Amino acid sequence: MRATVIATFFGVFLTCTYTAKEATKKTKKAKLYVPQIDCDVKAGKIINPEFIAKCPPGCQDVKHRVYGTDIYASFSSVCNAAIHSGIIDNTGGKVLVQKVAGHSGYRGSFSNGVRSLSLPRWRESFLVSEGKPRKGVTYPSTLEYSSSKSTAVKSEPKKPEQDLKGTKSADVSNTSEKASDQGDTARKERQTTPVPTPGTEMATTTPTATTTTTEPSTTVPQPTTAPAAPRTTAAPAKARPGLHRGRDMGSSSVHPAYASVVAAAARQVQAAQGRGQNTAFRGTSTSANTRNILLHNTAMEIDSWKPGLSLFDTGFSSKEELNPKPLESISQGNQNCKVDLSFLMDGSWSIGKRRFQLQKRFLGNVAQALGIGSAGPLMGIVQYGDDPSTEFNLKTYANSKDLRNAIEKIQQKGGLSNVGKALSFVNKNFFLDANGNRGGAPNVVVVMVDGWPTDRVEEASRLARESGINIFFVTVEAAAQSEKQNVVEPNFVDKAVCRTSGFYSINVPSWFSLHKVVQPLVKRVCDTERLACSKTCLNAADIGFVIDGSSSVGTGNFRTVLQFVANISKEFEISDTDTRIGAVQYTYEQRLEFSFDKYSTKQDVLNAIKRISYWSGGTSTGAAISYASEQLFSKSKPNKRKIMILITDGRSYDDVSVPAMAAHQNGVIAYSIGVAWAAPDELEAIASDPAKEHSFFVDDFDNLYRYVNQLIQNICTEFNSQPRN
Repeated sequence: MRATVIATFFGVFLTCTYTAKEATKKTKKAKLYVPQIDCDVKAGKIINPEFIAKCPPGCQDVKHRVYGTDIYASFSSVCNAAIHSGIIDNTGGKVLVQKVAGHSGYRGSFSNGVRSLSLPRWRESFLVSEGKPRKGVTYPSTLEYSSSKSTAVKSEPKKPEQDLKGTKSADVSNTSEKASDQGDTARKERQTTPVPTPGTEMATTTPTATTTTTEPSTTVPQPTTAPAAPRTTAAPAKARPGLHRGRDMGSSSVHPAYASVVAAAARQVQAAQGRGQNTAFRGTSTSANTRNILLHNTAMEIDSWKPGLSLFDTGFSSKEELNPKPLESISQGNQNCKVDLSFLMDGSWSIGKRRFQLQKRFLGNVAQALGIGSAGPLMGIVQYGDDPSTEFNLKTYANSKDLRNAIEKIQQKGGLSNVGKALSFVNKNFFLDANGNRGGAPNVVVVMVDGWPTDRVEEASRLARESGINIFFVTVEAAAQSEKQNVVEPNFVDKAVCRTSGFYSINVPSWFSLHKVVQPLVKRVCDTERLACSKTCLNAADIGFVIDGSSSVGTGNFRTVLQFVANISKEFEISDTDTRIGAVQYTYEQRLEFSFDKYSTKQDVLNAIKRISYWSGGTSTGAAISYASEQLFSKSKPNKRKIMILITDGRSYDDVSVPAMAAHQNGVIAYSIGVAWAAPDELEAIASDPAKEHSFFVDDFDNLYRYVNQLIQNICTEFNSQPRN
């Protein structure tokens, strides 16, 4: 009997053990299924606030646009943003995506072979990190899109293959681009429930808010606005460092830019729980609570800067409470003017002691009118003479009173008026995270000049603008008649500022009337909608196409060449102050089809390309290069990159090396594209150094489309490799 009991017990034990092992095996087998997304999928099209997705190979392409650095606007390509951030490479891989609040500015950069673009602001952002699940977070195996993939209309133009082949190749205007513009207006509302936010006494749960999600165009994003429910007031977070830096994010860690917010949120949760208050978080982990508070508080902090509804509005109505009330008596500043501002103060001997005092009084009045504060404008001062030096940086003073007192104590250094040297110094040294640069706030420099500079400013100004710095000039008085012969650079203001419309420059006839321009200057500096003069590879060039119209090309192939020209042109930001396009056709003779100043909109340029008629004749490529240098590039703006793109299908009847060398010496960056019977040695002679990055060859006209993206990428890579100081 005893043996039977023991045997029975042992059998039950073995059965339980086997069952437990099988259950364990099943548990171990339950792996996370990671959905795959296409290269062109944008974060804003996916409703899930946090998800892991698998990117395919080959997403490193300029057509998959990316906006921002480390923090990306939601209409960026998820996969190309991950490549830009270094999380994956062009072979693809898993990516963890976390949605965060809209950002007041996105800084473009070139990283890991991808050029991201700048953007003033957008309603939603996202972070990318290594594609590993965070502890305690459940990830969806199927992603929820704001509109079904079968009906979604992508904003990118259709593939060039479709444009370049068949009888439709003659139609330069891209029909898919029109469809994209129409599709971008389609909207779908979705319900989102904001996470609970702790208040001063007890945490409350905000009501459900309805927001409108709109997929923007790749060129000019145009969000719509929809009412949002009011939020509860939260304690203001500390001023965070520049969000465009700091890439070190672990899979279970928080982005470094939000570390202080997370810590504060965690302390609030623990304090509320310690008092036994209803924190509305029961049933969830503390880490999840902290993340929820992080996202909500960050949204309130970033959304607090809204100077008014605009083209880049974040999607909330003006009835929403824009400025959360501070719980502590901390100077928040004018939250409608969130800029990082540097004044270049004239400390040269030519200004004199009395006028130097008037300049200090003016700067103090500007500081008072701006309303300096941690959530508003921050201001630093660089004094220049022979050599520039920083008096104090952006993080030194956080209110107008302390700033005015510090300005009064500044001592004049003396020396020459080396404005160009000062601009180079600011471009390289001032707007750093260590000096208080916030990343999301526009960078602004106001240059005070007594009379005229003693060095050249055009090149230094251009490089500063290309780094994203908005430059204003306040010039007081002018060179006396006897002094004009010593002026180094006439009309230096027009050459230095972003536009010559007068917005970026103010001239004051006398130091004693300087007080009259305090308010006009403050109004312009705070007009963030117009602070858009930062230059990128897509908006800083004069591009001249030199097109072979010889008899060997033929009518059909000539239309294919025009489609190739149009596909390149449409990728650039075209206006009279951005990239400009010109075209020359040649045979034995040359013909100016249109000059740089002829058309100032992208559509007008594309229409003009479409209207170019085939000429037919011989092939004198050398004469065409000389003609383009004289008729196009000699009239290029001083602050523009001069880029020549020459397309030919055969060997030239004349020499190309001497005209090409002359063009290179005059600052023209030459790209050569050869088709069919084009001579490789001539293509290399035409191209700028290194020739392998500036010359291309295809065996057939129908294969030209393959080099559209490569050509644009090479232009951007070269642009971003230029020194910035």
